[in-house]
Formats: sequence, C-alpha cells, structure tokens
Amino acid sequence: MNVKKDIRFRVYIAFTCICLFGIAIFLKALKIQVKEGPELRKLAREMHTDTTTLEAERGNIYTENGMLLCSSIPEFDVHIDFSMISKKLFDSKVDTLAICLSDLFKNASPAQYRQQLKAAYDSADRYYTLARNVPYYQYQLLRAFPIFNKGKNYGGFIEDARVKRINPYGMLAYRTIGLYRENSQTIGLESRYDSVLTGTDGSCVVQKQTGGVRIPIEGSEIEPQNGKDIVTTLDVSIQDVAEHAMMSVLQQYECLYGTCIVMEVETGKIRALVNLGRQPNGTYWEDLNYAMMPTEPGSTFKLMTLLSLLSDKHVTINNMIDPEGGQKMFSGRLMKDAHPGHEMTIKEAFAHSSNVSMAKLATQYYSANPEKYVAHLQALHLDKRTGIDLIGERAPVVKTTESKSWSATTLPWMATGYEVQITPLHTCMVYNAVANNGRMMKPYLVSAIREYGKNDRTIEPQVVIDRIADSSTIAQAKECMRAVVTEGTATNIASPFYEISGKTGTAQVADKGIKYSDGVYQGSFVGFFPSEKPKYTIAVVIRTKPHSSAYYGGTIAAPVFRMIADGVFAYDIGSWNGPLDSLAKAGDKKIPARSATIGSYATLFNVLNRKVDMPTSWDNNLVQVVTDSNKRTAVVTTPVYKGIMPNVTGMGLKDAIYILETQGMQVRVYGKGKVQSQSVAPGTRVIKGQNIILQLS
Repeated sequence: MNVKKDIRFRVYIAFTCICLFGIAIFLKALKIQVKEGPELRKLAREMHTDTTTLEAERGNIYTENGMLLCSSIPEFDVHIDFSMISKKLFDSKVDTLAICLSDLFKNASPAQYRQQLKAAYDSADRYYTLARNVPYYQYQLLRAFPIFNKGKNYGGFIEDARVKRINPYGMLAYRTIGLYRENSQTIGLESRYDSVLTGTDGSCVVQKQTGGVRIPIEGSEIEPQNGKDIVTTLDVSIQDVAEHAMMSVLQQYECLYGTCIVMEVETGKIRALVNLGRQPNGTYWEDLNYAMMPTEPGSTFKLMTLLSLLSDKHVTINNMIDPEGGQKMFSGRLMKDAHPGHEMTIKEAFAHSSNVSMAKLATQYYSANPEKYVAHLQALHLDKRTGIDLIGERAPVVKTTESKSWSATTLPWMATGYEVQITPLHTCMVYNAVANNGRMMKPYLVSAIREYGKNDRTIEPQVVIDRIADSSTIAQAKECMRAVVTEGTATNIASPFYEISGKTGTAQVADKGIKYSDGVYQGSFVGFFPSEKPKYTIAVVIRTKPHSSAYYGGTIAAPVFRMIADGVFAYDIGSWNGPLDSLAKAGDKKIPARSATIGSYATLFNVLNRKVDMPTSWDNNLVQVVTDSNKRTAVVTTPVYKGIMPNVTGMGLKDAIYILETQGMQVRVYGKGKVQSQSVAPGTRVIKGQNIILQLS
C-alpha cells in the first residue's frame, strides 16, 4: 500500500512538473509573440533587406559656347568568380573568350589568355582580377563576351564601378577649372562650386534573394538629385593661344613662372587664365594660381599714380618734367631710371617708364598729404580682394601713413610700383576700367548655373565702380598708354592690323625667400586692344630665373601679349571691324566650306548636279571646296596620315567618326550638330584604341 502511494505521489509530482513546464513554455511563447515579436520581426526583415545608395552624378563644367571642360565618366575593375562557371560552359567557350580578350586589350596572345584563365579556373579562384580601370565602352563589350554574357550567377562576371573625373583638354586652364578628388583637396572652380556640382545621393531598399540576387522593394526609392552644371566664361581658343604664347617665352628664358589674364572689356568676363610654374625637371605645369598672388607690380603701377595726378588736376600729360638725367635722391635714397633722360612731357615720361619723373610728381603733389594719394588707391579697390569666384585669392597690401613700415621714402617708391603688393588680377581690373571708359567691372569666371540643359541661374556682369575718373582723365591716360607702344618701351609689339595700348613693367623681386641680390625680376605688360574700341584687356606677368639675361617687361612679357592678341585677332573671335582684305568683307554672310570626306562632297555635288573634278583616291583623305580667281569650284585635298590626329573641327559627325575610327580611335560624342572641338589636338600622335571626345555645336 505504501509503495502504491509512493508511486502515485511521484507520478503527481512528475505530472505537475510537466504541466508547469508546459505553462512556462506557453508564457514564454506568448511573451515573444506579444512583447518581443515586433522587434524580432524587424531584425528578420533586416537580415533579408539592405539599403543601396543611388549616387548622384556630379555636374559638368562647360564654356559658354557649349564646349566640355570637365566631366565624370564611369570606370570599372573587372573580376571573375570561377566557382560560378560550370565545367561544360568553361571548356566549350574558353578558347573563344581568350580570342575576344586578346582582341580587346591587345596585351597578350589568345594562347596566353587561355593559359591564365585555365589556371585560375583549376584553382577555383573566386575573385580573379581580369582588368582594372576599364572604360565604359570596353566594359560593355566584356559583358557580351562568351561566358561573361551569362551574368554573375552563371558566368562569374563581377564589376566594381566607380566614377572618374576628367579634363578633356588636359593642362589647359587646369588650375582654374580644377579637378575633383574624393577625400582629397579640390582646387579651382571644382572647389568653389563644389556644393552646386555635387548633388544629393538617393537610396533604395532591396530584398536579398537566394543566389545573391537583390530585388528593389517597390516604393522605397529616393531618387538622387544630380549636380548642376556650371558654365564658365573661359574661351578654349583664347586659352589655348594664351597658354602656347606663355609657354614659348617661359621655355626660351627658363623663367620661374608666368601668369596671363584675358578679360573682356565690357563685361569683366575672364576669357583665359594661364598659370604656368617651372617644375624641378624643367617642365611647366599649372601648379599655382599666380594671378591671385600679390607682388610688387613695378612700373605697371604708374598708371594708378597717373590717374591720381590727373584726377586731382595737378597736371596734364603735356606738362614738362625733368628726370634729372635718370637719377635722384629721395630722403637719402637713390632712385634710378633704366635709361638717362632729359626734360620731357609727362606723356613721354610715362611712355619711356621714367621712375624719377613719376616719383618727383608724387612727392611734389602728395608729400604734404600722402593720405590723399593712398585714398586714390583705395578708391580703385586696390586694398581689397577682387572677389573673383575662386578660392584662395590673397589680400593685397597697400600701405597707409598708419602702417609701421611707412617712411619718408615710401611715397616715391609706391608711385613707381614698390612698397605695395597687388595681384595681377588687380592690375588687369584697373587697366580694363580705363579701356572701358572708366567703368570698373568685377572679374568673374562663371556665367551661369545650368540644370538639365536650362539655365537655373545667370550671373550678370557686375560693376564695381561706375566711373573711376572723369572723361578727360581717362582720355589722357589712354593717350599715354598708346604712346608706350608707338614711341616708348613697347614699340617692338606694334601691329599693322590693330592698335595696342598698355604699359610695361619691370620690378626687382624680394619676396618668398628671394633677396634683391638674387637678381630675380618680374617683367609685365598690361594693356588692351584695339585701342579705339577695346574688346580685350590682357595682363602678362613673368618672373625670371636668377640673373637672367632677359628681364625687362618689354622683352619677355610684351611679346606674349602680342602673340595672344594676334591669335585672337586671327581667329576673328571678336568680330573685328578692322582692316580686312577683299575676300573677307565686314558683314559678309556667306557660309564657309568645311573639311569633309570625299564621299560626302561627291554626294553633295551629285545632288546639286555640279560637275567637279574629284580626287581619284578615297582612302585617308579630307577635301575642302574653294574657288579660284575665276570663281571656279576646285577641290583641295588634305591627306590624313596614319597615327597622326587629323583636324575634324567643323565636320559633320558622320564624317568625323569615319575618319577617327579609321585611325582606330574610340569616339565619345556630346551635343548635336557639327564638331565644335576635339579633345586630342590636331597633329599629335595617336595610339590605336585611344579615346577622343567630340563636342558638337
């Protein structure tokens, strides 16, 4: 009996424990379902979903006539996961794939490619690197190759995409345009307008499926907002002329650096900005923006002194001044002229750049009240930054009588361009104001912000000072600047086709660790043309090597001005109304003939029912239609040499692509219409497979 009770008691205890355990499980399940369930379900969803960033495209940089200066292009690193490729597929297609890869990359034979692919397949390499930095057109071809056309899951094709920022024109205006570098320092317009160009990334929630497939969840997309484009005031043709002109002189005299600014007179638009510095290996590169660095300007500053004297009606340019043989003591300090001089008019003194004459005038009329002279400089905004739309412009230094370094010799030396530091941009801005009949314009580089091809914001020319001086002062200043070229220090750059007005400058340098005894000089020429109706102001500043044999502004800087002015005039960029020959009458509306292939012109003449003798050879030739002295139509042939870049500017897209692809080049096209520019300069050597960008009008 006791045994039965004992067994029954144990059964009850076991049953009770089982019931309690079941109740505990139920309560725990209830707690998970009700209290912890939402959080756990969320975690489960997160394990099967992911958020993908949809990157915004960075905006492009253009010129006002639509030429592309900077853009983003995709690049790819291509890898292969051989574990995803079946043996049957690999064995049947590897030979064809090897031939395709050899034809595309041309860096190995089909046999070598087959050997590399076979070794990687046998080792079951899951991330074999096939190629890096693959451009988009090659990436598209790769995706269509045998095996790879099966995709990632069966063909093992893996791509790592990224965006590369390119400047199609290379060094041309590189420091001004800048180059965007992710997680690195950005310069130029790329830096100044980074917030405009960048845009806003979007996002998308994707659901993970078996096999690594990701499917976007409908309604989860947040579209990216692409960056806006900026339209610069730069003109590629003028920039190219300016850069080549500057380079030729820098290389000839082994100068330390040179900068050049081409400004449109009426608007203040910067049409070209060159900054070339000598590198340790002797080459030149756009390394620093020298146009925004203050230095002692030298004799180009004499225009500011002349404007002060004329505005205060102390003198006229016909008053006489005695330079005292080109040497004079000012408060115990000797000032010299480059050449001895006799009594002359102020106009002649300016034209021949007499330091003593200008220092004597400044001392005579402002020594009792030097603050008045300084006030004139401040009124010209020489003590303030120009405000150009680039980051990094340094502040100028214009001394006042309150400055600790002001002394008895400061005034005469300031009058000749020493003991004051301004940037070449400041000098260009003042000279441009004289050219613009007294109206000072703010220099600027961006004329519009564009979104989806339409201007979102237009930047209008901005007047800094409506009139820097009265009309009499401006007229006399112009007359003096004209005399510099007709009879003074820059007669070597006089042109028979247009008139130039300007001023030379030569300053001995003592800054940035350089001492006067080092024999480093800064030669400059600033002026405008044509003198009667100025269209462009050009400032050229060049710093010489120590103890250079050539250092005068008239010797090294003025020729650069003339070369640029000649180039601009020859390109007819300004629609000149100057001297034209009988074949280029002003206002003539005839359409010039463009270069094209022989086939295109043959088709044209057939349509027009015109009989014209055409070349018999159609291979590698361009032709252009001209008229002889009897107004008969003739065809001029221009051969296209293999390996040499032809000039396709002005051609139709069909002809241009035919010519370039015949050379083995890969062509990318922007815009519509005729070819307006090409990223590879005519006459340069080309390599088969090389990329070229064509900008259409």
